Amino acid sequence: MKITIVSGSPRKESITVRIAKFLLKYFSEKYTAHQFQFVNLQEHEIPFIQKVWSTINDVPAEFKEVAEKIYSADAFVIVTPEYNGSMSSAVRNLFDHFPKQTKRVFGIVTASEGAMGGIRAAVGMQNQICGWFGIPCPNMLVVGMMDKRFDADGNLLEEKFSNNIMSFSNEFIWLAEAVATKKGVQ
Repeated sequence: MKITIVSGSPRKESITVRIAKFLLKYFSEKYTAHQFQFVNLQEHEIPFIQKVWSTINDVPAEFKEVAEKIYSADAFVIVTPEYNGSMSSAVRNLFDHFPKQTKRVFGIVTASEGAMGGIRAAVGMQNQICGWFGIPCPNMLVVGMMDKRFDADGNLLEEKFSNNIMSFSNEFIWLAEAVATKKGVQ
């Protein structure tokens, strides 16, 4: 099974990329039966949606690398900050470029420097994922005080937070594997 982790803030000074990097390493080490891919929206300026890229052939050459990671994914983990109570517009824009994500599981991870950790964005993402025909994992990872829990290299600073990560990752992988098995994906 291929799982694409999307770091959803295009801002160069964003700190949410820390948890995305951590999760890429964590998942890759813990769930070795699966392949993990990374899309960092700090590195890709996706233009505002003009049309849906219905096939890989519709995708402009400069976005093929990102498109291949979206098209090939069996599941996604989206990491986003909270902007005015919602996910980053860059995440919404990215997925709006592609056809519906039918029967693909989405893990929701939100992060902020505040205590609430982007919970309003997480709840809103559940509805949006259903609009993409995806399946949101009910167990979300909400990371408050992000700057105190992960360093700039994506290393966990607060060991007790590892229980939250383990709970989220186990539930996400269980759901993604269950859906993949039903679809006949290995």
